[in-house]
Amino acid sequence: MEFQVIWFILWGLLWAVYFALDGFDFGAGILYPFIGKDEISKKAIIHAIGPVWNGNEVWLITAGGATFAAFPTTYAYMFSYLYTPLLIILFALILRGVAIEFRPKALTEGERKLWDVGIFIGSVVPAFLFGVAFGNIFIGLPFDDKGYYGALFSLINPYGIVVGLLFLFTFIVHGGIWVSLRSSNELSANSSKMAIRFWYLALIFAVVFLILTAFYTNLYNNFIKLPHWFLVPATAVFALILTGYYLKKNKNLRAFVSSTIFILALIFSGVIGLYPNLIPSSIDAKYSLTIFNSSSSPYTLKIMTIVVILFVPVVIFYQAWAYKTFSYKITKEKLSEEEY
Repeated sequence: MEFQVIWFILWGLLWAVYFALDGFDFGAGILYPFIGKDEISKKAIIHAIGPVWNGNEVWLITAGGATFAAFPTTYAYMFSYLYTPLLIILFALILRGVAIEFRPKALTEGERKLWDVGIFIGSVVPAFLFGVAFGNIFIGLPFDDKGYYGALFSLINPYGIVVGLLFLFTFIVHGGIWVSLRSSNELSANSSKMAIRFWYLALIFAVVFLILTAFYTNLYNNFIKLPHWFLVPATAVFALILTGYYLKKNKNLRAFVSSTIFILALIFSGVIGLYPNLIPSSIDAKYSLTIFNSSSSPYTLKIMTIVVILFVPVVIFYQAWAYKTFSYKITKEKLSEEEY
């Protein structure tokens, strides 16, 4: 297997893992003002994501770094063509991080409300815009050898909005399940109820996404050529259905695993459909950025592969330890012992 193909798979995997992990942080932040009925429940929600959110964002840095190192031309064009939405996402992520860290240190009710708004905005904006960005990549961006012809508002098209809302509702479900797992009593019950409500919306938009994909994109071409790859989107559909089933049965751990599998399979369905493209051109396919015409040298990719083999297991081990350490149920008594 060529190193370009290996790194294309790793590129997709890094994005999938990032969305599966930081997705529940986004979801918890979006639900925060609706299920955080009092100061104790708000502290519990922050505590549910506080010890892990910054570790989850390591995968975003890794995905961006992998794009830069493995496919530098794609990185350059992506951050040029999608500069404004990516900058908005960056500012929102910074706002969320600052709000999560400073909210527990607020001295007045006004300060706490300000940081509460920051947590919500810093969660809902990137959740939606990441979906819009990937939706437009699936369609293809309007560029050729002379440059890019799109604008910020051209990204807000029906398909981009549908993918954005699919991401948004999926992350809300994911976050609701996570908070329900970590919390107890009324907060846990309310989180689970909200997850069930938004699961219906996620299911509706998943169906709309599958239908519109046939009309707006060429993602299905690879699946038609190699039908066995339909197993991946089929897994996504099955996992989403199982998520709702387990939520209704109050089996939240199984629901969270199913939701995670859905996110992973959803992202890989898009990645498989894109291959070998990274950014398709909607003007002419010959201008598309592929894994072959935008990659680093084979030697560079070889060295990067060795680095990944050596260091990624360390990151995985550390994160597994962190999740194990903070896997306890959050109670009022536990909150009084902790910073959050």
